[in-house]
Amino acid sequence: SSNEHKLNFKKSKEACLSYIQDALLQKQWKRAAEFLTCYVESLEKDYSREHIGPSEMIWRIGTEILWHHSQSRMKEFNCFMEQMKTLGVKRYLKVCLEHVFHLLCNGQIDEAYQNLSLAESWRFGEQTAIQDKEIKLIQAYRGLLDYCSWSKQKKILLQHGEDGFEGLAVEQEMHNYFRKAAVNLKEIIKIPGVWDVFVKCYVDLLEFYGEHNEARQVLNEYAYNSKFPANPNAHVYLYQFLKRQGESKKSLISALKILHDIVPSHELMIDFNTMLQKSKKRKKRQLGLEVIFAALDYAGWKENAKAWSCLARQVKQIVISEKHLDWIKQEWNARKDWWPDFHFSRYLAKRNWQENKSLSCEKALVAGILLGKDCKYFKYVSHQGCKARLKRFRMLKKFVTRHNPVYLRISG
Repeated sequence: SSNEHKLNFKKSKEACLSYIQDALLQKQWKRAAEFLTCYVESLEKDYSREHIGPSEMIWRIGTEILWHHSQSRMKEFNCFMEQMKTLGVKRYLKVCLEHVFHLLCNGQIDEAYQNLSLAESWRFGEQTAIQDKEIKLIQAYRGLLDYCSWSKQKKILLQHGEDGFEGLAVEQEMHNYFRKAAVNLKEIIKIPGVWDVFVKCYVDLLEFYGEHNEARQVLNEYAYNSKFPANPNAHVYLYQFLKRQGESKKSLISALKILHDIVPSHELMIDFNTMLQKSKKRKKRQLGLEVIFAALDYAGWKENAKAWSCLARQVKQIVISEKHLDWIKQEWNARKDWWPDFHFSRYLAKRNWQENKSLSCEKALVAGILLGKDCKYFKYVSHQGCKARLKRFRMLKKFVTRHNPVYLRISG
């Protein structure tokens, strides 16, 4: 019966999709391609009298298979993408973008640019208005390629100079690319979103032509506009711009303070700590200690010699002056239950000594102050250093032994 046929078809379709999924998970691209071919052919055969557009699932699965299949060629990929474009109006611009990315990954920049230009001129009734944001994204990527062309011309200009007819021609071509890139890049970054690559390129264009005020305005908007999602990179770009412009330390600290609140493990926390330590204000120096302690809470910083050097230097200054020991105590109280195993085990002492003696020296100083002269890490490193007759480690042992009462005050 008709109902029985439909039921059987539904079951076979689900089974086929299950096989495809299994093949994808096992990275069996050839097997997945065979099942997908059967799946598409069965759909065409069963619904030959009805108008059925390809589902997004077929597009996604097909793209994934063609991307990884050992026998896949650009010709097949291009053909598949063109089919997806013509049969999926609602997804037309998304398919175009994915096609462009694939072309770029294969170094076909001119073809990618041509596809973007064609997509930008695409119109289809009400779909044009619905996909307005996607068209702006298409334009933005075209602007990005214009920026790349501008960057190449800039390199030629800097190498050969601006003198002569050739230099003038290059400069004019650069300006043409600048105009086209700036228009499209400026439009996309007005829309709330994460547009890191577009913002960086647009700011680079503005800075080259001396438009520093506009560049500052763009970066401030990107970093502080509440309509945009929280984005650490926005504050990184603003900080880097302010630094290039020679802005005051107050402005630089303000930018990094927000970055610290969002990502306390960011690599710029070294710069932040250094600036805060040099400040004459007590609150900022205390914040500097908080910043470096917070950074070292993360596994990625465990063997960062610069970070341990910053912490060792500040801890040593506090211990010698015997002022603000409460700062160290406050930070240590929040960590004394887990830092000893995380940073100061005997195993880490051995490894650090073998791999980086400078790192082990900085860590041993901190360990000795925080955990006392009987700390496993400090005992191992100081013993190895003295055994090797290294003056630096003898001085380290003397310093920690002399200031052992500080450990007792910190530990409470």
